[in-house]
Formats: sequence, structure tokens, C-alpha cells
Amino acid sequence: MAGCRPGAPGSEQAWLEVAQAFIQETLCPPGKEPDVQLTQLVIDCVKTTWLSQGTSQGLTLPLSYSFVSVKDLRTHQRLPCCSHLSWSSTVYQAWAQEAGPRGVPLPRERLLLLGTLTDLSGNLEQECRNGSLYIRDNTGALDCELIDLDLSWLGHLFLFPNWSYLPSPMKSPGEGHVELWDTPVPVFPLTISPGPLTPIPVVYPEMASRLLSQVPAQLVWHRALCPGRAYVLTELRVSKLPGHRYRVWMTSTSSQLLPLKPECVQELELELAGVPLEADPQSLPRPSSPQDKKHPGPDCLVRDSILLSYTGMVTDTLNQPAGLYELDRKLELCLAYQQFRGLRRVVRPGVRLELLDVHLLQSVGGGTRRPILAPCLRGAVLLRGFSHQVPETQFSHQVPQASLYEQLVWEHQLGLPIYLWATKALEDLACKLCPHVLRYHQFLKYSSPGDPSLGLQILAPILEVLIPPGCPGRNTHSEILEEPHHCPLQKYTQLQTPCFFPTLAFLKEEAKHRAWASFDPKTLLPLPEASHLPSWQLNQRLAWSWQCLLPSAFRPAPVLLGILVPSSRKGCLQLRDQSGSLSCLLLAQPLQPLTDPRLIGCLVRTDRFQLVIERNVRSSFPSWKELSTTDFIQKKQARVYVQFLLADALILSVPRPVLHSATSSTPRTEPSPPEGPHIEQSRLFLLSHKEALIKRNFSVPPSASSEMPQPTLSFHVLGSWLGGTQRKEGTGWGPPEPKEDENSDQKVLLLFLGSSVRWFEFLHPGHVYRLVASGPPTLMFEEGGSSCVSQHPLELAGCASCLTVQDEWTVELASSQDIPEVLGIRPTLPESSLTDLLSGNFADSLVSFSAEIVSHLWMKPGSSGTVRRCVKLTVALETADYKFPPHLDVYIEDPHLPPPLGLLPGARVHFHQLEKRVSRSHNVYCCFRSSTCVQVLHFPPDTTVSAPLPHIYLTELLQGDKAPFRATASCHVVSVFSLHLLWVCAHCTSICPQGRCPRQSPACPTQTSVSQASIRLLVEDGTAEAVVTCRNHQVAAVLGLCPSEWTSLLEIVRGPGKVALQFTGPGAQLESSAEVDEPLTLFLWTLCTSFSVLRPMVLSFELERKPSKIIPLEAPRLQRFQCGESPFLTRVNPKIRLSCLSIQEPEHPNALGALVSSC
Repeated sequence: MAGCRPGAPGSEQAWLEVAQAFIQETLCPPGKEPDVQLTQLVIDCVKTTWLSQGTSQGLTLPLSYSFVSVKDLRTHQRLPCCSHLSWSSTVYQAWAQEAGPRGVPLPRERLLLLGTLTDLSGNLEQECRNGSLYIRDNTGALDCELIDLDLSWLGHLFLFPNWSYLPSPMKSPGEGHVELWDTPVPVFPLTISPGPLTPIPVVYPEMASRLLSQVPAQLVWHRALCPGRAYVLTELRVSKLPGHRYRVWMTSTSSQLLPLKPECVQELELELAGVPLEADPQSLPRPSSPQDKKHPGPDCLVRDSILLSYTGMVTDTLNQPAGLYELDRKLELCLAYQQFRGLRRVVRPGVRLELLDVHLLQSVGGGTRRPILAPCLRGAVLLRGFSHQVPETQFSHQVPQASLYEQLVWEHQLGLPIYLWATKALEDLACKLCPHVLRYHQFLKYSSPGDPSLGLQILAPILEVLIPPGCPGRNTHSEILEEPHHCPLQKYTQLQTPCFFPTLAFLKEEAKHRAWASFDPKTLLPLPEASHLPSWQLNQRLAWSWQCLLPSAFRPAPVLLGILVPSSRKGCLQLRDQSGSLSCLLLAQPLQPLTDPRLIGCLVRTDRFQLVIERNVRSSFPSWKELSTTDFIQKKQARVYVQFLLADALILSVPRPVLHSATSSTPRTEPSPPEGPHIEQSRLFLLSHKEALIKRNFSVPPSASSEMPQPTLSFHVLGSWLGGTQRKEGTGWGPPEPKEDENSDQKVLLLFLGSSVRWFEFLHPGHVYRLVASGPPTLMFEEGGSSCVSQHPLELAGCASCLTVQDEWTVELASSQDIPEVLGIRPTLPESSLTDLLSGNFADSLVSFSAEIVSHLWMKPGSSGTVRRCVKLTVALETADYKFPPHLDVYIEDPHLPPPLGLLPGARVHFHQLEKRVSRSHNVYCCFRSSTCVQVLHFPPDTTVSAPLPHIYLTELLQGDKAPFRATASCHVVSVFSLHLLWVCAHCTSICPQGRCPRQSPACPTQTSVSQASIRLLVEDGTAEAVVTCRNHQVAAVLGLCPSEWTSLLEIVRGPGKVALQFTGPGAQLESSAEVDEPLTLFLWTLCTSFSVLRPMVLSFELERKPSKIIPLEAPRLQRFQCGESPFLTRVNPKIRLSCLSIQEPEHPNALGALVSSC
């Protein structure tokens, strides 16, 4: 820094001239003649101190040192430094080594500091003294700290030979303090008091007594009093504290603090009447802490802290605003339960402290593993040595004097375990939100009823559970004086960490890690089902899977926290913090979408959410045998997002200003408005339809750009203007502008593209919104005001005008005062009738319906006849007319891929304007189109409980549309129609004799074969007959073969590659690809006609005919029966065709057989 250095550093005369000028300006009384004696005394003091180091190298004056005033030190010294006049370079280097390998020693400056040591700051009156110490000269006063104070030093001029200066952490001029390392050197000799002429009468208390001083001039005594030393206090009186039955010694304005000299005192015999000075244990009821009110359980035992004294060094600053430090690399120190504001600026790594009567707490929980030392109001923290290190920069943020940490201890009465967890939570929250969303002082400010603290609002729901209401506040006098001692630190219970606040980046990565750690193809495709799948079907089943993580899956449970912002790049909502962003899907309530754009920029906190991970895998597994080999996985992707209800979240407004992005390094720049006067305009519109958010092509003028235009993410909405344009008038909107033709068509097509797609998640049909823009006085929302698409699409849409929503325009949800006659109507979702949906009527090929998603399957090109990749959703239609909802397939293709968020099995979704189609097998299915809009109505349930299939009679399946699609029936196998056993190539599904694929040109890349089997049965339950098809492992259950017998049978079939039996009568006809031994045919025929197969069973099945099939059912036919000599002619219903899901043996097979026989 720029000190008062002489022009020629080697000249003693120049140094003396600078010294004289400095002394006259900063130390001599202003307005008086130069004090030659004072100047000489100061120079002699400096010279004596300089020569005392013994290595002055023949120089009688410290020519390399310059004088510094208080003002210059506060104004120009921006970095921490130290100055040691009486130290040699060797001594300083040894001193610097004590900073340790982790610390940076204070740099040395060659400065001379002089001033008067006082407890008055500037020219303050005596009543404003607060016990602080200052160094004062003519330029100002500077806070200072020293370890051992002699009260006789106050008011005297000193040279401070060894000191360090620490500026304000915020680097603001005029702040900072000085730490005095050694005893100051007086410029004038200090006079020694001769002592009193007569001995002072004193009283020696029999036990420790309490002293209370409320005189401002005596507050500095706490710096001079040292435990272990004897003192004399004069002019004391015994006083009773208001509201207490305690008597303490109190000082008066004439009291003095003197060192005890036995020869100067005389003991006085004195008897005190009334209540003694010591506290009466029965005088006051013992207050209880919040932890005492809890009933201890096996995991919640009340523990007692240990009272002790400790001396050690601060080795780390854990959380300076919260008063948390590390001692000797093995203990933690909490100073929050004392008012340690004076120590806060001094305590840092390297400081030595002596702790008297502090509490030791072990195993406090809450994420803290080391023992904790914490002094209460009765304990003492004594400074025994300053730090050699430069202060750390990680806590450089300024915390207000009345911070949230103090409020947690003194007003909310947090015990130490809960306080430690709260400080860790606030630290995590500060890392998430500060400084981009909030400044540190805003986040940690004192919370008041009219100005709540954001940090306290976030923690409040948890603290309300941990801390019961109505806890008594801390009483300072009782905590210090009461016997037996009681304070918040005396008893504690181990805290199980209630929750934590992870960053969004951590939550996202942890979700991906867990999703891929649990990804097991053998689990997704369990045996024996997977052993019969060909390669394309195997890999298709693995292409998409999902996992839902609830907060209960984590230990401790996470709390989701972030700023809600819309993403113009992805078109979805996101939660953001400083670590990154996380896509989210929100519902205001079940069946109620998010409609209010005012939520943008709010802080969202919730502990009830679903963390969804959609896994996409591109694999080439040849067969099920290689599922454990990860080399066949070519690509893995995961889409992570979170979904929750707004009703389960806490929405907090964030103080402005807020940056546009918590993750981007460059803030978003708003487009510059055109020149000229600007007014704010708006217009109401009723939204009737919203199209899909996809990439579309837009025509651009030829002169706009030479580059090839790219598809742009966009969407359209159809709506109707409600009234004319309104202008801003004060805080409200003026009346609508009159229209020339009030009866003209008010329909409008609004185009959102670019940055304006951020409004997509808030716009929903049936709601009224206000479009707000700022611009010139011309009407901005009228026809022709913006460029648009050609007129032909507008005519098809039935719109008279089109408007492109500009990036800087905003959308608001209309209030009930704007247009009550429209807002009073509750919007309903359009629904197509089930008759129109599942019929061959194509008068309107666009359908809308609500359904629950049953399955979600990614299909690759070439699989199941698909030409390009797509997603197949199987949904169960929601209808009140059908007891068993029919199923329908919905296909999603490009450009709608990847599909919107939330299309998960178990979710309830409304599909609007899907295109209805009919397949070649006459099944109705639906496809996404550009006009399609999807709205999630309900998230999948947290716990999936599979409902049992209904148990029915087979005749109930003849009720047409009222029949269940899946059910269970108790039936009897009448006969076997056919049995097929074969081995096929896993790649091309060709028959494989001897387990080898016969295809040659081109040859299959793999020679793996898989077994497949099917059997067709005739079953009846006495009410109807049905033909059931069982496949693969179900065939073994029908034949009654154990796993080893089934495997042996398949190995025999491997030779010919195929065995097919058709049961057309009492015998069997054999079909095979090679010559088969007669014993195999005889065995299968005997088995299929035996009671081992023709037996009762409990069959779970689904209809082969899908509910979406539009071919009419076969009518009952007349059939002649002969009963003895009498013929009968009756109508016989067509046989029901079923696909087997599972087979179970009946609990009472004999009873079931008797029942079937009697029917």
C-alpha cells in the first residue's frame, strides 16, 4: 500500500522529515504548534523497538518501514497483512511456517502503526461504549483485538510493534480490524498507581459469586478479566434480578476493577440477611427443552452432555455465519449458543482458544459424526492466540448481524442436533440458489412477519414436525445463574436426518445411476418367457423401460427445490438451480392442468414427487442366453424428469432481481423495442384447440437468409377474440376498443414459435387468456398486423386471421373480473363416443378420448411390419357404459418422437384429435397427427397393486361389448386340436433342423436357435365352449411336464426341427420337416389324449378377438343333435377363441370335475 515513505529510502534525514510530518498530522493535537517533545518521544520509541531485535544491520532507524495512519490503513490496504517491527526475517519465516501446509501465511508489510488505545470510537459519548477496543489517531478510529488487556493502557498513546490487519470480507473501504500480537509499547511512560493510603475493606465470598455490570464504561472489563487471577471490585451492591429470586453483585458508576494485592486490602466481616447470593434450587420451576418433551423410544434416547474445559486450535471453518468450526482436526465447535459476534471476525483457522465449562455432545446425528463442543451462556470462550493465516474466501459473503442462524437458536429454540442439520440444509440451499437467484444476505436475513426469510420458509415444514409449538424461550439470567444448571445443550437426542436438499444435477445423475444399476435384461424378460423369443422381439422388448423413484427410495429422503422456468428449446417446464436443470411435469391437481403463467420464476419446494427415468436401449442380443453379456448393448440413453402435483408443493415468490437462467453463463437479452412512444396493450381470447408441439417447416422470404431453412419447434392454437384491444390504464386495463363489425368472425389462429413456445405448458382448451404486448400506439392484435401463413389453411381452420406471437409478448390467465360470463363455465374435455370410436364409420376420422395407459413399447423398423420407428401405446378406454374397458392401440411416429413426458403405464391421459385408422386385420387403432394434443390427467400410482382378473363363466364372453377382455375361468379340457413343437432361427425365424439355420444367401449373422411351441385346446365349463391357444412355456403346463421333462422333449424335437400334430379324430396325423421316429408320435398322441391333459384347470386368458375389431360377430348357427332315436335342432353359438395367459391347477380338482360332469 502507499504509506508515508521518504523520497530516498537510504537517507535517515529524509526518513526523519517524513516521520515528523506524519507525527504532526496524525498524533499531535490539531490546530496547535508542532510538539517537538512528542515527535522525539515517538522516534525514540520506534528506534528502541527497532534495535531490540538485535539484527538492525548497523541501522539506527528502520528506514525500510513507513508510517501509516488509521485512515490510510482502512482506505488503501485491501489485502490482509502483518507488520513486525521487532522481528527479524528469520523470526518471521519461522512464524510463517506455523501457518501449516494448508494455510497461507499473512504477508509481511513494513508499516509503523501508532495510536491511542481506547474503548471510544471517534468522539462518541460515554453512554455509547459497547466494550469494543479501538486504535485512534487524528484521521479516525480502527477496531482492534488483543489477547490480554491492562485497563491502565486505555487513553494512552502506543507504538504497536507486532500486528496484523484484516480488511472487510466485502472489501468495502472503511471496514476491517487490527489484531495486536504483542504488548504495545507506550510512547509516554505509564505511571504506576501507588495504591490506596488506607487498606480497602473487602469481602471474600465462600463460593463463586455472580457479577453483573450494566455501566457502559465498564463493559470493557470483560477483556481485562482473566480466569485464575484475583481482582478487587469496589463500590459493589447486592441486587435482586427482576422476576427471579437471585441476588447478585452489581457495579455502580464509581466502581473500579483493580488487581488484588493482599497488602492493600482488609477483610471485612459481613452477614447478609435474606436469601443468599447463590441460587435456590427450588426457587423457580425448571424450564424444559423441546427435546425433553419427546417420549424416548428405543431409537430416541435422551442423553446428557458432559461439562468440561478444553484448549485447542481452530483448524477449519465449517460455517462461519452459523458459528461452526473444527478443532484440532478431530472435534467440532459450535459457538451459536453464545452471542459471539465479537469473536466472529477473529476466529479462523490458526486461532487458539480456551474453552471453559463447555458442553461435549457425542453422536448427535443429523449428518454430524464427530463430537461437538458447544458453550452455553454460562461457558466462556477465551482467545489465546491469533491466527497466522490469511482468512479463507469461501465465507466471503456478508451475513447481517441479526441473521437467520441466530433466529433459529434464540427464537425457534432449536436443540444442537436439529441446529446442526438446519445449518447444513441452509448451506446446501445457499449452494443451490446463491448468488444467481438470491444474494446471501437476502437468503440468510432475519425473518420477520412482514418480511419472511426465504430460508426459513423452506425449512418451516420440517421444523414444525421436529419442534413442537409453544416451546419456552431462553432466559439469559436463568441459564447463567440457575442451580442446578439447565440449558438447551444439557440434554439431547440423536437426530435421524429428516431429509436433505440435493442439487438438481445430483438428483439427475443419481437417478440415472440407479436406473442403469437396476437395469437387468433377465429381470425385464424373465424366464421361461424369454427363452422362446426371437432376436428382434427380444431386443424390441428391451428397447424401452422405465423406473419411478419415490422420495422414500432415498436415505434420507430428498426435498425437491428449484426455480420453475419454461424451456424454449425443449418446450417443457424445468426446475433450475445453479447446478443445472431438471425437466418436470406438473398438474395443479388431479384432472386439473397447469394454467397460470405467473408461476414462472417462483421457487417450488415439494417432498412428494415421482422421479421418472425412461431408459432407451439399442441392443442386438442374439437370444436369451446372451442377456448377461453387456457387449450386445450398442447405445444407452436415459430421459430423467420429475412429476408432482402443485397442491403438494410450496410455492414461494423470489425477490427480484432474478437472473434469467441459473445455469447459463450469459444472460438472455431481450429484443430491443422499436423507437418511439410505447404503450402496453392486451386482448382476451378463449382457447378452443391446441396442436402438438413439434418441429414444422415455415416459408421465409427469399431475401431473409441464404441458408437452408430448418424445421422450427412450434405449435398452433385456435381461439376466439373476446372483445377488442385494451390499453393499460394505471394498474388495470381500459375498456376494449370498439369494433367496426361486432358480428364479424372473431376466430383467430395464433402461431407460437421460437422463444414463445415457452407458453405451451400453460395453454389449455376451454380457458381464457390475455395476450399482452408493448409497442407503438397502433393496434397490434388486429388483422394484418403480423405476417402469417397463406389464406388457404385459415379457410380450412375456419379462421379469419392469423397472428404470430412475438418473443417479447407475454400470456396471462384471465381473472374472473375480466369476463365472468365465460370464466364461470367449467371447461370440459371433448370425448368421442365409444360407438363411433370402435366402428367402421369414418365420417370424422379425428377422435378424442380419455384412457389409462396399459403398456408402452418402442418398435424398430422392420419389426411387426413397421416401416419406421414408432411407439405403441396400449390404452384402456375410460367409459361408464362398460364394466370392462376395451383396449386400443395408439401409435406415435416422427416428428412426435420422443413422445411427450408422462406417457407411462398406469397414467391417465386425454388424447385430443387422434387419427382413427383400421388395420388389414380389421382392428381399429389411432395415430398421432400434427393436430393431436395430449394432456396428462393423473400420474401413475405410487404403488402398483395388480387387481385380480374377474372370475367368470365362459358364457359371459358371449355378451359382445360387455364381456371382459381378460378374465379367469374354471374349466375342463375336452380335447386337443393341434400341437406344434419347433426350433426356429433367432434372427430370421426359419425352421432350424439340427438347430442350424438353413438360409445361405445371405447367411444369418448368428446360428442361434430358439424353441417355440403352441397347442390348441377345446375347453368347457358347463355354460359354453372355447378354443384356447397356449404358447411356449404354457404348453408344458398343459401337458403336465416338469421342467426337466419339457427340456428333454424339446431336445428330441431339435433334430427334425419341427413336429406338428393335428387331432382330427380319434387318431393323429403327423407332420414334420424330417423323418420322425414313431415312438415320439405315439408318445405325444397318448399324452394329449390322456387324463393328464384332459383335466380340470383354472385358466387365465384374453380374447383373441380384440375389442377394437370391427368385423361383426359370427351369428349362432343351427345344428342337429341325435339323442337316441330323437333328433334335436338347436342354435349353437360360435366357439369362443381365447389366448392363454396362465394355467393353474384347481384347489379341489375332484369337486371341479364333478361340477363340470353334472352340467
